[in-house]
Parts: sequence; C-alpha cells; structure tokens
Amino acid sequence: MTLPSILGTSIRSLIAILMLALMIATGSLMPAMPEAAEAREALVIPIDGAIGAATGELVVTGLEQAAQTDAEIVVLRMDTPGGLDQAMRRIIKAILASPVPVASLVAPPGARAASAGTYILYASQIAAMAPATNLGAATPIQVGGGDMPGLGERFPTREDLSDRSDSSAANAKERKLVNDAVAYIRGLAELRGRNADWAEEAVRASVSLTSGAAAEHDVIDLVAEDIPTLLERIDGRRVQTATGEHVLETAGLKLRELEPDWRIELLSVIANPNVAYILLLIGIYGIIFELSNPGALFPGIIGAISLLLALYALQVLPVNYAGVGLILLGVLLMIGEALAPSFGALGIGGFAAFLFGSVILMDDEGAAVSWPVIGITAGLSAALSIWVIGRFIGLRGKPSTVGAEHLVGKTGEARADFGGASNNTGQVHLEGELWQASSQSPVRRGEAVRVLAVNGLKLEVAPASSAREQSSPHRSST
Repeated sequence: MTLPSILGTSIRSLIAILMLALMIATGSLMPAMPEAAEAREALVIPIDGAIGAATGELVVTGLEQAAQTDAEIVVLRMDTPGGLDQAMRRIIKAILASPVPVASLVAPPGARAASAGTYILYASQIAAMAPATNLGAATPIQVGGGDMPGLGERFPTREDLSDRSDSSAANAKERKLVNDAVAYIRGLAELRGRNADWAEEAVRASVSLTSGAAAEHDVIDLVAEDIPTLLERIDGRRVQTATGEHVLETAGLKLRELEPDWRIELLSVIANPNVAYILLLIGIYGIIFELSNPGALFPGIIGAISLLLALYALQVLPVNYAGVGLILLGVLLMIGEALAPSFGALGIGGFAAFLFGSVILMDDEGAAVSWPVIGITAGLSAALSIWVIGRFIGLRGKPSTVGAEHLVGKTGEARADFGGASNNTGQVHLEGELWQASSQSPVRRGEAVRVLAVNGLKLEVAPASSAREQSSPHRSST
C-alpha cells in the first residue's frame, strides 16, 4: 500500500472512532435506553398530622419537582385528621393541574384520611388504603363552634333544609358551608368516577369507612399494604392528567421520599396560629419600645425579626386583616395610656380592640388563636394598663420630685456670710450644686439653711432654725 492510501485509511478509522464515541456520550445508542428506564422513579410525599400551610407548600413543591424530573408518579402517603380548608384546596388544585399522575395511599395500617384527607383522596387519580385504615368524617367545622352541629350529629340534608321555615343568619351560614363542601367533593368524585353519594354522606353525616368497605363501595380503587405493592398493582392503568391520558408504568420504580427543606420546616413551626400571633405581638411591642427608647437596639432587633417572621406566616394563613388592625390599634391605645394617661379611657378602649382583634384574627377551619393564648396576652396587656393608671393616680397626691418645685423645703449649707440689710446675697451648696441665694435674715458660713422659694435660678433661704415660721407666706416661681 502506498503512503497516501495508508494515511486515508487511518483518517477514516479515526473519524469512525470519534463518531462512535460521540454517539455513546450523547446516549444515542440503543444500549443506553435500559439505563434511562432504570432511572425512573416514584416520588413519595408524606402527609403526616394536621394539614396546614407547611403541608400545602411541601406537596406543591413536590409536584413541581416531579414534573421537572419527569417522575412516573407521585405517591401521597397520608395519615391525617384533616386541617385547613385553604391548604387542602391548594393541594387539590396542584393535583388537578399536575402533568404527573398522583396516587394517594392511606398508610401505614392504623392511619386515617379524615376530613381534608378525604377530599385529597378523592382528587387523586389513584386512591388506595392499607388494611386497618379509615377515611371520611369530611364535615366542615366552623371556627369557634357557633351553632354548627357537634361531633356525631347529622348535618341537614337538602330535604331537611328545604323544610325549614326560618331564615336566620346561623341557618343561612350553615346551609352555605355544608352545600359548598358537598358540591366540592361531589365534583371531585364525578371527575374520578368514584362514589359521589357516599362522599355527600361523609360531609352531611360525618360517616367513615374502613379500607375494605371503601373498596366495596367504589370510594377507593384498591387496598394495598404498602407503596411497592400499590405500584405493582396499578401498573398499566390508564389515568387522566392535566396533559391528557397517561398509561402508568409503575412496576419496579425506584422510590424517593421528598424531604422538607429548611424553609418548609420553618414554616411548619411559625405557621401555627398561636405562634404567628405571639410573634406578631412581640414584633409590634419591640418596634414601639425601640422607637420610644432610640438606641436600645435589642428590642428593635428582636421586634423586627419577629414581625418579619409573623408576616411570612400570616401570608399563608387565613388572616382577617381587620383583626390585625384592631390588635395594632389596641396596642397603640394601651401604650398611649402609659404615655398620656386618660385615667382608663385609652386603656379600656385599647383592651377591647385588642381582644376583638385577637378573636377574629383567623377565620378558617382549624386556624384560630386558642383562647388560653388570647386570655394570657390580653390579661398581661390589661394588667400593664391598670398598673400604669394606678401609678399615675398615686402620684397625684405626692410632691414634685423634678423641676424647681422639689427644692422648696430642702436644706443646704451656706458657703459665706450673707443676709440682712447690707449684703443679703451669697452662695448655698444644695444637692451637689452651688446656687445663688438671698436671705432676709443673717446667715453665717457653714450654717444650715432651708429653701423658702425658688425665683428663676436664685433661691430664697433662711436659717434652718427660723425657716419654718417664714416658709408659709412664700411661693416658688419660675
């Protein structure tokens, strides 16, 4: 072979090797496909305990991650007594809008999906329960109780409500609350092809079902002991997502449980209505104390941090901002009582505004500041106002301890001879200071003198022995 032919063959071989390496690196070859399939996963999101703002944030974040990582399915592992209506609806909206199918599993054995958990179960494409679990009791509860039926009482049916002749505000609110919840859960049941009549009973009568009975009544799709069993049994099913029909390929998927980040952990703590309420008060008082004592720094720093944390929590809680305004007004009025005493008017008005604002601050199911917390904080504020009022009333009958008036009657020491007709002016040492003084009676150096009056920056004095008789006709002037 000639040199040109050898070079040509080598160049062609080199190009072929480079193309082969490029295809392997970019995953274009068929052998790389099984590895991609093995990497597919099911994202598990735990819902443990009451459903609140932090739970809603966790689920929404998890569904967004699942869509970004092209997860095959999201599994909500639930054990919840229910929770906030606002958080529940946020979770359901995210499920309905998710391009990734969602399966809800009530697990482990002994768990429950009560109240808000039942709604979430109905919204999911796949609803499953482990043995010895239950769901139901989806009756909405009015904050503060009111005239709503208690636990175990049946909510009125449509026929019961139509027979009522009264139209009181309580009954109107009851009908509105119950009918809205019924329509909501029936809509979810019809969307997923589940038992809508039982769903209405769960709302109106607070009924519950075990896992076996739920499967028999078409409330759930299947009973599964754990997540791997669930994934094996739903493999190949067709479900509807926000992007259309989806065939599940869930057999052998890798499980990855979503761990809450620091932001969600922080939110789970401060989104407690009682914690958010206390942080709000600390923030308000801290800022006010810093403004009244500039340079103290510590109250201002603590107050600013607490106020920002409270505002972060309040944005995810069902807050009535009229309540926030009343609390702020009440605090300002009680502080105004301390700064400009009105002998109770500002203090009583501030206490009333503070109490009413605390009661109406949260206006959703499960999100209300507890009465003990309200009572303690309102009691402390009222005690502060009463103490301030008492102090000012007690000070009214006492002589002044500041200004020129408090010098009248004090005893000082003459620093030179003065007094009488020839030279009635001299200096007196009084409370660590030298004062110009005058006396109508002779005063000797070192003699004790008593202040009879204050005229501007000049004292009128007399020897202490004779000052008692002369003090009565004199008055201080400034």
